[in-house]
Parts: sequence; structure tokens; C-alpha cells
Amino acid sequence: MNVLIVEDEIDIAELIQLYLTNENFTTEICTSGPAALERFPIFKPDLIILDLMIPGLDGLEVCARIRRMPGQKDPYILMLTAKGEEIDRIIGLSTGADDYMVKPFSPRELVARVRALLRRSLRGTEPSHTHQTLHFTIDLDQRSVLYKHPEQSSTITALDLTPLEFDLLATFLSYPGRVWNRPQLIEKLWGDNFFGDERVVDTHIARLRKKIEPHPTQPRFIKTVVGVGYRFED
Repeated sequence: MNVLIVEDEIDIAELIQLYLTNENFTTEICTSGPAALERFPIFKPDLIILDLMIPGLDGLEVCARIRRMPGQKDPYILMLTAKGEEIDRIIGLSTGADDYMVKPFSPRELVARVRALLRRSLRGTEPSHTHQTLHFTIDLDQRSVLYKHPEQSSTITALDLTPLEFDLLATFLSYPGRVWNRPQLIEKLWGDNFFGDERVVDTHIARLRKKIEPHPTQPRFIKTVVGVGYRFED
């Protein structure tokens, strides 16, 4: 597995590299935002450890640009920063980060989070590898989703989803009509290795809605069940 370390404090970067190398990860270090964007399509990392405060372009901008790159590998992103305020965590996750750690951190915990992210998979899904509703067809083996827009029924497109967005939609499609609360979705997507705020679920629901809902502020497919959680309907 390839891990790109984007950190301008070289002592911290080399410490992370040492621990990950000892766990048999292949690593590279970039010390600025522009260098990370240049190296990303060449190194093709499975996961990026991305410091928020880096020169050239900050981590939020680097994260957002990577998520917008067409045709590139879509890595997990672990945001790393000295800032611990809640608003910074929410902003980082809303730009496409999958997890968030605050400095100072334990290198062993960092390795555990990296492994947890890379182990993400659907847990306990039905035996069938394909699920179909009126507007969605999902192939769990190929990790692909075909989408028929409800307002353009003659057009079928392949959705461009991040790994977490795919797993989230697959969970909903596997159990249509079921109401999920945040802890249940966290267990389904992250398992026992989740670290962070339960509200990260809301952030990823909002991102997924932007890609599948004709009108995200008035969702047709992923409904909010007030005081409980979310339910998929199609």
C-alpha cells in the first residue's frame, strides 16, 4: 500500500515515515501543497496523510483539488493538524477528508488509523453482489454505480464516488427502507476502529446527496428521519 505524507515539519514527516515503513507501507514525503499535487498522479497513493498548515497551498485546498481530479485514484485522506477546534475538524471533513488527527499524536495511533481506513469495507451485506432499485444499480465487486436521473430518465450515468461515498450508498441500497442512526452507519463503514465525532456521518451524507439528489436540499432518496437518522427510499 502506498502512503503519501504531506508535512512540512521534516522531523514529524520522517517519524511518520519510519513507523509506516516498519509496518511495510511504501511511503513518500512532500513538504508543500504544490509538491503533493504534482506527485499525487505519479505515486498513486492509497492513502494521504495531509497536514493542514503546509506552504504553497494549505491542506484544505490540496484535499479539495485531489477530490476534483478526474480519472485519478481516489485515496483515503487523513488530515493532520495542530488545530483542535471543532470547526477545523468539520471544515477538514467537509472538503473530503476521511479522518482527522490533532497534533501532538501517538505514532502508533496514527498507524492504527491508517490501517483502519485501508480496511474499510462493507460489513454484513447480503450475499448478492449487485443491488438494483428504480434509479440505481450497484455492483459491489466492480465498485461501480449506474444512475438513472429521475428528471432525465433516458440518461444513465456512472457515478463518480469516493470510496466512502460508495460504501455509504451501498449500505443504503443493500437495505432499502431501513432507518440507520449515526452509530450504526459508523459501525458499518468504519467498524470498531472509528476515531472522531459522530457528526462526520452528516458531512458524508451531505456530500453523497450532492451527487445523487436532483435537489440536495429536498432529498428524494436519502431521507432524514428527525431525531433518529437516515433512510434510503427509491
